[in-house]
Amino acid sequence: MTSVPTPIPSRTQVVLEGIKHRILTGRLTPGQALVETELAAQFGVSKTPVREALKTLAGTGLVVMNQYKGVTVREVDADMAREVYDVRLLLEPEALRRSVRRGASLDAARDALKRADEAADTAERSLANREFHRALYLPCGNPLLGRMLDEVRDQAALVSAVAWSADPSWEREATEHREILRLALEGDADGAARALHSHIASFVQRAYPHAEPTAQEEDGQA
Repeated sequence: MTSVPTPIPSRTQVVLEGIKHRILTGRLTPGQALVETELAAQFGVSKTPVREALKTLAGTGLVVMNQYKGVTVREVDADMAREVYDVRLLLEPEALRRSVRRGASLDAARDALKRADEAADTAERSLANREFHRALYLPCGNPLLGRMLDEVRDQAALVSAVAWSADPSWEREATEHREILRLALEGDADGAARALHSHIASFVQRAYPHAEPTAQEEDGQA
């Protein structure tokens, strides 16, 4: 018998999404302390939904709970970036390849790319870029593969937010996104997958050049 996930109470969900948005758009920075009483006052709730939201965010890897330091936004370093992007390199191009081969609609990806191009600020562009990538892999036909990529999605966005704050590379990535989508829309599954692999690998190489290479880069596949 399949178990049904316990729904998150609405107040907790609001707090959860609010904190996540602040982290992924840079309003809350890596290493910053997250104080329950302060967050409760900001969101107009008791400490209980804040505590539950922080527990959930800890499970996704966006925050760290420490017995002595309390709760902080997760620090991003080269090793963490490589771990997250290694998973993406292994799974995301294959998911896109499958999406293209099964003739899945990529309208959502095209819409997300348009929103990113028209974004008024960094936060809006970042969210649109995340939706672009998700729209490529989600229709792959394997729900488990989609969920696995969703699990690292927030951590990947945190890595990107930190890298962009130090060295914005929006225009280059937008150009790469357009090429990936062009190949996918033309039905070139392998070409789109290769372009996506190169896009992911080059970003982490630029942002964290001193990190250990991923397994795929060591094998010469990047």
